[in-house]
Amino acid sequence: MGGVDAIIFTAGVGENSVSQRAAITSGLEFMGVKLDEDANKVRGEERVISAADSKVKVLLIPTNEELMIAMDTAALVQ
Repeated sequence: MGGVDAIIFTAGVGENSVSQRAAITSGLEFMGVKLDEDANKVRGEERVISAADSKVKVLLIPTNEELMIAMDTAALVQ
């Protein structure tokens, strides 16, 4: 791939676990990933959690999986 433009955390663990996001991005500094520890201290809120000088954007984007499942199911049964 030659690198990445962004890392997106979403759904269950990605959306809610500060420690898991930190653990996952730890060791990716060689790719230019730098997490902002303060920005990462959030749950379920859309925001950039990478440091200002990170070469790779790290984002937290909440999802509503239950709503999507319900909408897809409704579309299938009509």
